[in-house]
Amino acid sequence: MAEISQKKRVWGWMMFDWASQPYNTLLLTFIFGPYFAEMVTTNLMGSGVPEELAKAKAQAYWGWGLAISGLIIAITAPVLGAFADSSGHRMSWIKLFSVFYIVGAFGLWWTAPDSFSIIWALAFFGIGFIGMEFTTIFTNSMLPSLVPREDTGKISGSGFALGYWGGVLALAIMFPLFVENANGVTLLGNPPLLGLDGATREGTRLVGPFVAMWFIIGMIPFFLWVREKPADVQIEGNTRDALRGLWQTLKSLPKRHSMFAFLTSSLFYRDALNGLYGFGALYAKGVLGWEIMMIGVFGVISAITAAIFAYFGGILDKKFGPKPVLIGTIIALITVCIIVVSMTRESLFGFAFAPDSQMPDIIFFICGGVIGAAGGMLQASSRTMMVRHADPERPTEAFGLYALSGKATAFLAPALIALVSEISGNQRIGITPLIFLFGISLVLLVWVKPQGDHGT
Repeated sequence: MAEISQKKRVWGWMMFDWASQPYNTLLLTFIFGPYFAEMVTTNLMGSGVPEELAKAKAQAYWGWGLAISGLIIAITAPVLGAFADSSGHRMSWIKLFSVFYIVGAFGLWWTAPDSFSIIWALAFFGIGFIGMEFTTIFTNSMLPSLVPREDTGKISGSGFALGYWGGVLALAIMFPLFVENANGVTLLGNPPLLGLDGATREGTRLVGPFVAMWFIIGMIPFFLWVREKPADVQIEGNTRDALRGLWQTLKSLPKRHSMFAFLTSSLFYRDALNGLYGFGALYAKGVLGWEIMMIGVFGVISAITAAIFAYFGGILDKKFGPKPVLIGTIIALITVCIIVVSMTRESLFGFAFAPDSQMPDIIFFICGGVIGAAGGMLQASSRTMMVRHADPERPTEAFGLYALSGKATAFLAPALIALVSEISGNQRIGITPLIFLFGISLVLLVWVKPQGDHGT
């Protein structure tokens, strides 16, 4: 430890955000998600399903896939967190789930149009998604030992900002050079680089191996510079002790009013935010008729605003605390959801656009910027708020519970979107559950104490 400076340890920890964030940006939201929807919609239409219904079903399949992955994470996250705190050596868990991340992401290469399988596509994506979420749990649990408590907000925000800048760079590489449209050409009007076959969408499918390699390279500083301090490693019990400790923590939650309210609130707002991330691009493609190139520009705008505002959100967090940041960002996201649900290519809130107006595109670009900005700040301040509520002796268990609160009902937003999309047969109406999820979370924040259960 003496040979690795504190500054390097902090930078190494933040590099995890840089390494892992493209899974969300490129795979979940802006490239593979829309590609999945396109393949499923095309195949269903080829089987005689009407276009509008095919789009809704594609959104539903994606929703069920995310829901299943979220359920697996929810069930296992607190248990693994308790094991890690009991035995120490979080780094071993990070290495294990890094393998999940890499294998799942790389496997998305085998999703060619002529052999596309919904089950295999969702299986590979789910494996990588689980790996990404669990590596995040164990790295987040190291935050309390990096810097003094009053600086965690700034470091958390800076880490998310660094991650989002990584997402911007990754998008800037993939879209102009590799991701092709239906005609087999990229944003620059050329075939994808490296001799990839645009007709079989090799440029788009490269996003899986690209994200895997990005993670491998980005994690090098993490594994070189981040070490668990002796105080972090507590070899004090066996598996039975870990489970007993977890059970005691779960039983105590209703008595820890602030932590219980925060975890319950975050259960709803993070679920809704993931719904926006997971379905925003699908909405743009299905409702506004955007090609994947337009979605790429949308993604860059969202990622840039996320990077900028995650950093400044960290500064606001340090000055005012995380709670005001959480409230402000949730209100902004509710506003965006209301606009998105109320807009078609022809009108907004019943007011008609001029024929062939670009106003729906402009409005949705603005919404994308707000989603990125609010989402970046919301995630960074949530991590800080969790630090204020965590037991210093069992931080990984606490972040396992935090993951549980984000994943216990992670199936809820995708499942509700899938269900409403199926029932209404309308992709736009399918987004309405997010408004209610954000609203519930906002109400629950009333009972959250800014400094945790022992503060005010």
